Amino acid sequence: MTKDITFSNLQPTNYKGFLFDLIIYVSVMFLIREIYIPKVGFIANGLFWSLTTLIVASWRMKVRRVSWHDLGLTKPKNLWRALGISIIILISIMISIITFEITKDQLPFSLASDTSSESAESKFGNLKGNWLQFFIIIPFIWLESMLEELLDRGFLMNWIEKLFSSTTFATVIAVILQAFIFGFRHSNDLSERSITVGLIGLIMGIAYVKFGRNLWPLIIAHCILNSMSMIERVI
Repeated sequence: MTKDITFSNLQPTNYKGFLFDLIIYVSVMFLIREIYIPKVGFIANGLFWSLTTLIVASWRMKVRRVSWHDLGLTKPKNLWRALGISIIILISIMISIITFEITKDQLPFSLASDTSSESAESKFGNLKGNWLQFFIIIPFIWLESMLEELLDRGFLMNWIEKLFSSTTFATVIAVILQAFIFGFRHSNDLSERSITVGLIGLIMGIAYVKFGRNLWPLIIAHCILNSMSMIERVI
């Protein structure tokens, strides 16, 4: 497979600049989550967090003269291939999660209590049998899914990679670090949820690099994955 010409191999490296960008970005990413407005609900707060982070990322991209198109937000050359990649991503995620579920009791460390299932109703309301509520919520879930791929795989991963220079080692570090941050951000501890989400981020990061750095297959897979999760709360 011919390697696509991307931002990662076109832009000259400014290590101090990319480090400065990452410090600002990661700081805002975590600090903005300290702001929670109870009256508007979890979904609105989540979009507020992601959109704020998106503004910061877009600001630093403008400074570096980089566009979202450069990072992979461009129409896939072949739609069927993109859908096929999305299916491969979903299958890989399912296999990795099942493997983790089977082996988690053998880990040499203990995991924090997982309260994600307990807080689901407080986040999304009582969705049991409520398809109307599901269809009201799901467009916002898709939007959040897209934003996460733009920010975590598009911006964060490329900026980490540039910080360590454009080498295979830098790419491996970028894939691992973005997955770690992605998982930790969803739980803020070492729990079953943080590891599961981290595995999802790891698969997404590998797929982003392996399949030409186009974000759309990842966005499609992420939307399907979150849709399946929401449907489980309805049926």
